[in-house]
Amino acid sequence: MLKNQIKSSWRQAPSSLHQTFLSPKHPRLNHNSQLCPPRLRFHSYPIRATSAITLQPEQSSSTQKSQGSGIEFLSCPVCYEPLIRKGPTGLNLEAIYRSGFKCKKCDKSYSSRDIYLDLTVTAGLKQYVEVNPARTELFRSPLVSFLYERGWRQNFSRSGFPGPDEEFKMAQDYFKSAEGGVLVDVSCGSGLFSRKFAKSGTYSAVVALDFSENMLRQCYDFLKRDATLLATNLALVRADVSRLPFASGSVDAVHAGAALHCWPSPSNAVAEIARVLRSGGVFVGTTFLQYTPSTPWYIRPFREVLFMWQRIAQSYSYLTEEEIQDLCASCGLTNYSSKVQQSFIMFSAQKP
Repeated sequence: MLKNQIKSSWRQAPSSLHQTFLSPKHPRLNHNSQLCPPRLRFHSYPIRATSAITLQPEQSSSTQKSQGSGIEFLSCPVCYEPLIRKGPTGLNLEAIYRSGFKCKKCDKSYSSRDIYLDLTVTAGLKQYVEVNPARTELFRSPLVSFLYERGWRQNFSRSGFPGPDEEFKMAQDYFKSAEGGVLVDVSCGSGLFSRKFAKSGTYSAVVALDFSENMLRQCYDFLKRDATLLATNLALVRADVSRLPFASGSVDAVHAGAALHCWPSPSNAVAEIARVLRSGGVFVGTTFLQYTPSTPWYIRPFREVLFMWQRIAQSYSYLTEEEIQDLCASCGLTNYSSKVQQSFIMFSAQKP
């Protein structure tokens, strides 16, 4: 196993508790039926933080650049300065695992002790523990991460999601102009679409990004079953979608599958996505709609009240298509288009 082969070459620093991810995914509502999908109870489990390694600045290599694009790529989540890298080049799992990263400006180091590269603001903190809303805690459980592709995600079809294979084809159509570039799959969960994007060979590099440590571990469990995926430029990165660790204008494509309704602040997240996209870069997302043009007029007021209370309770943020389009426009994205099926929507917007 990759982890056992290279683990001994690093000095392990003490790890600490820190926050959970910001991207729970949950088919909470079935807008096509009775708004009552099955509910499961899950317990929270404490997750240890990735610890940082100490790098000697004078020994650091040149600024990390994304392979295939030749531009500064991985950046500090605190100040957005490009990270200095020490270790082998490349964005494949082994190269990232064997590398250390440091921000000269913040003097903060980052490492991938636990398979994924932790690029959160709280990475390596020993005392501070952030308390998150209940919805950000859902996928801390190893059980939920395990179940996500083993029945949980399949339940989305009840709300009109066409299924992973068809959704992948639809997204690829939107990403035509990004072929050969760098794609970031934000809120990737267990890597369902990250693996498809990487295996397609369409992109020079794919970053599977999520805030959940257990989702990223589950993603690695799927990856290690396929030797071809382990050799591709596919990196696992833990990060906050509202604080993306990439240089401005460095990413060609961003995908967010069944994620927007899960983000605590969709506006902050979309603004960050717009920041990291290069000119001409494409953002594609899917989510559950609050209601659609086919929703009877007498049902809409009840759904509006329900979703208003969900927002107040810091639950999921189901938007209308008009809200999604308005949000993209307010963040400077243009050429908005969408495809709607029942409560499912796939939308696309482009950085001018």
